[in-house]
Amino acid sequence: MASCPTPEELTNYLKRKELPARLERWQEDQARLILLYGAFVGSVIEHHQTLDRTMPHARAHVEAQEKKSVSVVNGTVFLADTLSDSKGRFTRVWHAPPGGLWGSVIYISTLLPGYRMMTPLAVGVACCEAMQANGASGASIRWINDVLIGGRKVGGFLAENFSGPISGEDYCLLGFGINLNNEEFPDYLGEIATSLSLETGRRVDLERFTTCFLAKLSWNIGLLYWWEAQELARLYEAEENDEHPLISRWKELSDTLGRKVLFGFDVQKEPQYEAIVKGITNDGGLRLELADGSETVEHSGEIRYLA
Repeated sequence: MASCPTPEELTNYLKRKELPARLERWQEDQARLILLYGAFVGSVIEHHQTLDRTMPHARAHVEAQEKKSVSVVNGTVFLADTLSDSKGRFTRVWHAPPGGLWGSVIYISTLLPGYRMMTPLAVGVACCEAMQANGASGASIRWINDVLIGGRKVGGFLAENFSGPISGEDYCLLGFGINLNNEEFPDYLGEIATSLSLETGRRVDLERFTTCFLAKLSWNIGLLYWWEAQELARLYEAEENDEHPLISRWKELSDTLGRKVLFGFDVQKEPQYEAIVKGITNDGGLRLELADGSETVEHSGEIRYLA
């Protein structure tokens, strides 16, 4: 990445672009408060030409800061032009050459457990929104948060929670890998991966996309905090059928509902069963109908589409 946005540029983008875009659906006072809740994302942005992996780098940063008795800046982002040892879920190799968006975010999670477990959905929604805003109108989300275009994966994400070794602070690391201008893939990825430039037929401005993605991540994480605050302060009278706005947005962007799927904790190595997706719960769990007509809810694992 020849250049990346500064925190000041990200803040300006939130004011000039993201806020007006959200006013199509939200009242202005609500939208401003949601962005305020998520404003910590990108408070520090650190760029590297190359790293092995960004999530271990982020964890090492936390440990080093705590050893020096220095506070970790909430929302710190680490970006790298290329990764030499990138991994996805279950340590699967992730192809991360120059041209993509590879990075991690550190944030100090103060969300209650029921909201914290929805963070992976927020990252997937943010990426899908950024894809659509940059020309990929057909981008969609496969539960939990894989982003696809035309059935091929364009973005993948990891969420890792851990406690600071000295402070005991609850940290969440959000890792992201998004294919943008990288157009050549290893043979084993050729049929299942794509990039934004391949799908739109034009080169992607990496700095512009990065700014857009971080802005949408700021919004969607802010949405988690805002909704939690409404319930805790009793400013919103929740009823049984009230749906979290992040869940509503996820449904709009996902093509998972109604699909026949193969489910497994590690679906590539140990697929467990086939099912029909019946819905998603208000905390992000996947409602699945089994062959005998019974239903189960899964909060972790992964799926592959069968039909």
